[in-house]
Amino acid sequence: MTYIFILILIGLVVMVVVSLVRGIIAFLGSTKEDLNRDPSAGPSPMQLRQNQMMFARIKYQLAAVAVVALIMAVSGHHH
Repeated sequence: MTYIFILILIGLVVMVVVSLVRGIIAFLGSTKEDLNRDPSAGPSPMQLRQNQMMFARIKYQLAAVAVVALIMAVSGHHH
């Protein structure tokens, strides 16, 4: 049972890294125009993408923490 949780955890860690890399790519793709644009015009598509990746990363990190808690709870019952 613990092995299943570990595999899930590895998958979540991979998704955290993927989200982080995609967010960094979106950040690097932001142009000087994006940074100097009128704030009242709303966020640029790249800024929206950065936000999406940040929230995805947070979601996967939260899930990974929950899986670690499950692993600890399951392994605690065997001792």
